[in-house]
Amino acid sequence: MKIVYVVGGLLAPNGMSSVLSAKINYLAEHTDYELYMILTEKAGQEWYYQINPKVRWVNFDINFDELDTLPLPKKLFCFWQKQRKYRKLFTDYLMKVRPDITVSTVRREINFINDIPDGSKKIGEIHFNRTNYREFKKKWLPDFLNHYISRLWMGSLLKQLKRLDRFVVLSEEDYKNWPELDNKQVIPNSISYFPDFYSSCDSKQVIAVGRYTWQKGFDLLLQAWKLVYEKHPDWHLNIYGSGERRAYEHLISEFGISDVVSCHPAVSDIYEKYRESSVFVLSSRYEGFGLVLVEAMSTGVPAVSFACPCGPSDIITDGEDGILVENGDVDKLADAICWMIDHPEERKQYGECARRNAKRFAQDKVMDMWLELFQTLTL
Repeated sequence: MKIVYVVGGLLAPNGMSSVLSAKINYLAEHTDYELYMILTEKAGQEWYYQINPKVRWVNFDINFDELDTLPLPKKLFCFWQKQRKYRKLFTDYLMKVRPDITVSTVRREINFINDIPDGSKKIGEIHFNRTNYREFKKKWLPDFLNHYISRLWMGSLLKQLKRLDRFVVLSEEDYKNWPELDNKQVIPNSISYFPDFYSSCDSKQVIAVGRYTWQKGFDLLLQAWKLVYEKHPDWHLNIYGSGERRAYEHLISEFGISDVVSCHPAVSDIYEKYRESSVFVLSSRYEGFGLVLVEAMSTGVPAVSFACPCGPSDIITDGEDGILVENGDVDKLADAICWMIDHPEERKQYGECARRNAKRFAQDKVMDMWLELFQTLTL
């Protein structure tokens, strides 16, 4: 079987690249498939993620990421140019390789992938939830026009998704968000590493992990920690992630919690940091899935999380292996963290359940779902 994966970029740490590289490496190590990978960003630069040498790959060097730095009029023109080049190179490549299956990440290639007559089955796997996907938000436009453009944008996407042989979403919660589709299926993300060690949940440390972006809600977490600090000044919060930290460090100083909150860069062995912690907090405004929850739970660390769309409600069993609170409610987030701190025995029990429940996201179990899907589509 020949499978082509559309990856985009592997240059920096991010959830989608991590999941895709782990998936491709698993297939290279455990199957005799011929695997191909399409990249689009900055040919010649070193990858952040290692890929099995059995995988054949091509980089079209389109550099879509450059669009984020351009003003809207120029961005639209450059996108049209890049998209035109991308479609030609993509089509030529599939017609040459003639794969059995092509896996799209439901980004720019979704606009034309169904029209390529290479004979492959087309799978779309989306790493975002529908609620926050293809939203058009420009401050200089009235709300009704933003909503209208968003509806048109989503409508064009749905036309393409209906033509796919299979559309894969990450959670049962998001599955319900696509009522127009009858070709959808849930396959969650997986963790490629399940540690043989676990946290004692005795340390006075709480951990959060993610990129330093508005989406991850670290500003909300810091507001909550200000409340936690009033009751538990001896507990420490550690945040790990890539990106610009200065805005959050400014908030930490403003809230007077510099002695107990630290913003760290991303680290290569985050599981060691989980083991040193007693509670994991996810403060995201929205997620595609929230794999960091599973990572932390696999080390026996219970989670406190906003019930944001989408993922946490699929991963956490509230009151058993963690606590879910209303999305965006800072006071309830602080209360849940304080409950974990105030109940050490229950915290440890939650941690044991978290480790046990995280096993359903082990790589072997999730990849079996993918293997079954590939076999079903090519029978």
